[in-house]
Parts: sequence; structure tokens; C-alpha cells
Amino acid sequence: MYLCRMMLNTKTVAFHTLGCKLNFSETSTIARNFMAEGYTQVAFNDPADVYVINTCSVTQNADKECKYWVKQALKANAEGFVIIVGCYAQLKPEQIAKIEGVDLVLGATEKFNITTYLGDLEKYDKGEVHSCEIDEADFYVSAYSIGDRTRAFLKVQDGCDYKCTYCTIPLARGISRSDTVENVLANARKIAAEGAKEIVLTGVNIGDYGKGEFGNKRHAHTFLELIEALDQVEEIERFRISSIEPNLLNNDIIDFVARSRRFMPHFHVPLQSGSDHILKKMKRRYLRALYADRVAYIKQEIPGCAIGADVIVGFPGETEEHFMETYNFLNELEVSYLHVFTYSERDNTEAAAMPDAVPYAERKKRARMLRALSAKKRRAFYESQLGSTQEVLLEGDFKEGYMSGFTGNYVKVKQLWDPNLVNTSKKIVLKSIDEEGMVLFEEQQNILTLA
Repeated sequence: MYLCRMMLNTKTVAFHTLGCKLNFSETSTIARNFMAEGYTQVAFNDPADVYVINTCSVTQNADKECKYWVKQALKANAEGFVIIVGCYAQLKPEQIAKIEGVDLVLGATEKFNITTYLGDLEKYDKGEVHSCEIDEADFYVSAYSIGDRTRAFLKVQDGCDYKCTYCTIPLARGISRSDTVENVLANARKIAAEGAKEIVLTGVNIGDYGKGEFGNKRHAHTFLELIEALDQVEEIERFRISSIEPNLLNNDIIDFVARSRRFMPHFHVPLQSGSDHILKKMKRRYLRALYADRVAYIKQEIPGCAIGADVIVGFPGETEEHFMETYNFLNELEVSYLHVFTYSERDNTEAAAMPDAVPYAERKKRARMLRALSAKKRRAFYESQLGSTQEVLLEGDFKEGYMSGFTGNYVKVKQLWDPNLVNTSKKIVLKSIDEEGMVLFEEQQNILTLA
């Protein structure tokens, strides 16, 4: 097949994305730029003329992951032209350029003009870097993902003005800035035209939406105004809010989701620590009392709402007592699941220079404890939903003869594969949980399975 493409002089490109939903939305947009230039997209393990790897700086293994995927690209085609973009590319461009096989490294603004940096695609002796100073990343580029027929990621905001002491994202993505309401609505309708029924709103700090919308620091619109406008897009069945800071999740937003026609009863609210002492060291903009208040208000207004939380363990100076504050706080809180991150030092962050580093083995132990708590929380949430009637949107994934989907409040469903049910919704009643933690449900007298 590769030889046939070469004979037809059709250039091919393959993509691999590491990290967050925001990265996936931007990879999809970059891919469309390649398609507009006449490229054909192929799978990453196929021979391709160009390989684009969109990197992440959040995980502690950013360097290792980048090297691994470069090797995978060269394994598929030793002469493939390898391009690295994304947060890690902005933070460590010269280091990446030294990786054997890397030809081009593009920074935060350059990645959106990627095709203008391509020449004859002959491999370079050494990686070439095009990377701006991060204070030049002050303009907004729209992005959204297309590919999964059921769900799409829609970028509405980029960058962050917060100064959390552990975080490199402001260094990798620049200041907080937003898309216009008009562009967001237009992109939502483009996504709908591709057949997707659910949109996940993404960004670095989406609760800060509206800042920089028209190139200035003031808020032209609020996040509430944005989601109120999106709720009128009848072509989309479902919207989800990917993650929102607790200090920006106000009662008005919660009240709106409670009565919304299209926004799902599901919030993901980063906590990071249940210790006020550690939250202050992290320079988070809230204390645990505010977080508890947000969870309580959500459960009061939307009793069946799913609530996820991000937690970092092993932050410098986190004693066993501080950790147990976090553990006990979460154990008593009505959250549905946790995303647990083991702290790792990042260059050019305040936290990296802080004393009293937690031994790595202790960090891993604490992470295991919280992941076990997360499993317990998810099980308790599922049990609380037994007997309720829900609507599930089935997806196109295929695994061991099953397909899966999510209810509006984020209970994961699986049933025997039926291609005719991909991207369709149906009413179900959650019935019981089996020995594997699966939830059984009824739909028109048929017993199906939920994950």
C-alpha cells in the first residue's frame, strides 16, 4: 500500500497524542491542516512520510515517552520525517532536538503553522527547532477533535494565569485567553455536522473563559454565558465540562447544569490536596472548606451528579499527617472517583526548589492508597444509582465482543457488540452489580452489562 501511495505521489502523515483532551483537540486540528495540503492520514504504526507526536509535560516520563514514540515512528519507516509539538516541545526544545531521529521541534505558536515548516521531507542530521518565547503565545487558535463519531473535544480556552507552584502549564502554553462565543458555537455545529452527539469542553482553565476573548485581559463573556449559549445548539445531544477549578465553579453554573437540557450531571473539580497547609504551599486559590462546599451544593441541587477529583500525592513537605488529612477528607466527601497523580519535580517551578522532598517509594505508596479509595468511591457511586432510570449513549469501541457507553451521570456501560447501536441513545434501568464490579441493567426486557 505504501508503494502505491508513493507511485501516486500522495504524501502520508501519522499522529500520536500524549496527555490531555486539549492536546487531542489540537492534534485533530493540525491533522485537518495536513489534509488541506493534500496529505493522507494513516495509522501511527503504518509507514508514513511524516510523523507528528504531540507531547505532554504533566507526566514525569515526558522525556521517556517522547523517545519511545520517536522509536516507534522510525520502526514503521526509518526515513519518516519526525516532528515533535506540544507542551514538552515548548519547555525542552533543544533537549528534544538531540533525540536521534527527530527532525523538527515546534513550540506553542509554531505548531499551528506546521505545514509551512515542511520542505522536501529529507531527514535532517540534527533536529531543527522553531520555538517562540512563551510570552509571545498571546493569541488564540481554535481547535476541536473529529474522528470519534460519538464524542468530540472542543477547545474553548487556552493558557493559564494561575501560579501553582508545581505546574509548568503557564510556561508551556502562556497566558489565559479564550475563543469567541461565535467561534465556539460555529465549531460545535461543525462537530454536529460530522455526526458526533456529545461534546466535551476543554481548555487549561475553562472556568476563566472570556479572558482574552478579544485580545485583552478583561472578560468579555463569562463561562456561564458560554454554556448558556451552547445549550441552544440543538444539533448536539450532550455537553460535558471537562474540568473546572473549585473557586470558579459558582452556584450559578451548578444551578444552570441542574436545569439544562444538554449539559450532563457530571463535574470534574481538581482538589490536589485535602490539607490546607499543602494547598497554601501549592498556591491554590481555595482551601478545603470551599471545596467541600462546592461538592455539597452540587449534591443538593443534582443528587445523582458524578463528581471527579484530581489529587497530587507526595508534594514537598507533605507529611504522613498531611496525607491522612487528604485521605480522610476524600473518604468522607461525596465524590465519585479520583484521578491520582504522583508528584514529580519540574524544572523552573517553585516546588522543585522546596525542601523536605517526600521519598519516591512513599509517594507511590500514597498513590496506591488513593487509587484504592477511588475504586471504593466509584463502587459506592454505582450502588447509589441502582434502580434509577438513565439514558446511555453507546460508542463505537470494540473490546472482547463488547461495546461501551456512558450514562449522563458518567456510569460506564457495556453490552454485546452491535454495530447498529453505535452512536445511539437508549433508556435503561440500573439493576445490580456483579462480582467484577459491572452493573447490570434492563432495557426492553433485555439484560445488558455496564462497566
